[in-house]
Amino acid sequence: MRDAYEKAAEAAAWLGARVAAPRIGAVLGSGLGALAEQLEDTERLPYQDIPHFSHTAVAGHAGALVVGRLPDTDVRVAVFAGRVHLYEGHPLWRVVHGVRTLRLWGAEAVLLTNAAGGIAPAMAPGDLMRIDDHLNLTGVNPLFGHNEPRLGERFPDMGTAYDAELGAVFDRLAPEAGVRLHRGTYAGMNGPSYETPAEIRMLRTLGASAVGMSTVCEVIAAHHCGLRVAGISCVTNLAAGLADERLRHEDVQTIADQARAGFLRLVVRGLVEIDALLAGGSAT
Repeated sequence: MRDAYEKAAEAAAWLGARVAAPRIGAVLGSGLGALAEQLEDTERLPYQDIPHFSHTAVAGHAGALVVGRLPDTDVRVAVFAGRVHLYEGHPLWRVVHGVRTLRLWGAEAVLLTNAAGGIAPAMAPGDLMRIDDHLNLTGVNPLFGHNEPRLGERFPDMGTAYDAELGAVFDRLAPEAGVRLHRGTYAGMNGPSYETPAEIRMLRTLGASAVGMSTVCEVIAAHHCGLRVAGISCVTNLAAGLADERLRHEDVQTIADQARAGFLRLVVRGLVEIDALLAGGSAT
């Protein structure tokens, strides 16, 4: 982890020499990159230009860090338009390199988003879910090995990994944004194969509300290094065995596109209020 710290510090220094860090960042999942397109007065930094970042090869992930103002506001955010995944063969440190860089650059909070399969009976494709807990079923942890105290403590308490105060902002704003926002537990799997019906039955028994192939390792690393974390899943399909249709990545992107307007309304309003909260103002 010592080497991972040095890589993140180098990337943060590279960014700091080009653009000031905003208070908050957002990581955009499959099909959710529209937020980056909404920003004004932007600086667009392709991942391949930033030290130790990797180009993402997954459809629906643009592969750039976009820094700019939220529409019609003075609130600046750093948007990671796409992420890299364990299933692409990347080492674990690289999967969490973005959130560590964000913290060392100077940000205070991050919103992590993803496309997910719905497990809870109340969820339908196109709904959003505020993540309030997770199951790390990837079999790995970004804190394995030597602990780097410049990043965080050896044994971080994950009971508060999803910041309740930040999450409450989205809960409150969802009705006026016109979206159904559930709350639930996200199960993180490795992929890239979708889960089997038996695995979905297992996950339901374990208490999972939705399942996907990202996010959990980023949350662990972000919480470890001191970022306040909020998470939102876009339910793009019912999980395996819960619908008759065959699961396809193209359909995930299609549903994410259909949910775009509500997702943007909620996220933009939420990020504006979270920025005010971080600045010492009111989030009410």
